[in-house]
Amino acid sequence: MDPREATVSHAPADDTGSGAGTYPVTAPAVQGFGLHISRGRTKILLGLDFTVETGRITGLLGPSGSGKTTLMRAIVGAQKVSEGSIRVLGQPAGERTLRHAIGYMAQAPGVYTDISVEANVRYFAAVYGLGRADAAAAIAAVGLEPFARRRTADLSGGQLSRVSLACALVSHPKLLVLDEPTVGLDPVLRADLWERFAAMAQAGTTLLVSSHVMEEASHCSSLLLLRNGQLLARLTPAELAERGGSTDLEQAFLSIIRTAESGPEPDPAAKAKET
Repeated sequence: MDPREATVSHAPADDTGSGAGTYPVTAPAVQGFGLHISRGRTKILLGLDFTVETGRITGLLGPSGSGKTTLMRAIVGAQKVSEGSIRVLGQPAGERTLRHAIGYMAQAPGVYTDISVEANVRYFAAVYGLGRADAAAAIAAVGLEPFARRRTADLSGGQLSRVSLACALVSHPKLLVLDEPTVGLDPVLRADLWERFAAMAQAGTTLLVSSHVMEEASHCSSLLLLRNGQLLARLTPAELAERGGSTDLEQAFLSIIRTAESGPEPDPAAKAKET
């Protein structure tokens, strides 16, 4: 697959080209039911049940190799599901009518490096039947207006990530799926992006943002914690701190992992009966 195709939703094109559809407003934006995904004999995701609430930022957190990217690809319709199902905006994941409703930003910047920022975003706008004004709005939304005419090969890594984000935003998606969007960025750029994500959520966009940096959990309304293909918990940042016994969210997550791996505490009554 051409990495540039991964910048936007992978769901098949709508035959009408309109992207019109009626989506539930109050229902969860994404629902997973008993989701299993395997590649050959390797099991990637193991029986996930989860929801992503509408109009909020949900963080998908976990160490590298926990299955975050696989789950995101399944949500946008680019990953075959072995067992179970996913519903996105009230429809099965991968439905053609979802194409205009989902924006997807992969880990690697999916842009053409031999043309300008503006040309990249206008290309993806054209895929959706949109024009120059939509491309300009997407570029402005990620703070790249001063660099619009610059060739993307001449940009920094952080700026390249913003170009990819602009390409994902240009279709005005109802659901924005971002795979490690802040990886490799300096603290100032990370803070700026999270401010933009918060503004998008406030305006009604649903965001699912993956990260292996636990400190970024504090920017999310709710969290899905993955470990070795399993969903350890679905909770808020405050609940993570309370359950993990630490205001340091990384330490709290590690505590939850240790508890999960050690198994439940033995029943004192049962133990006494054995003796």
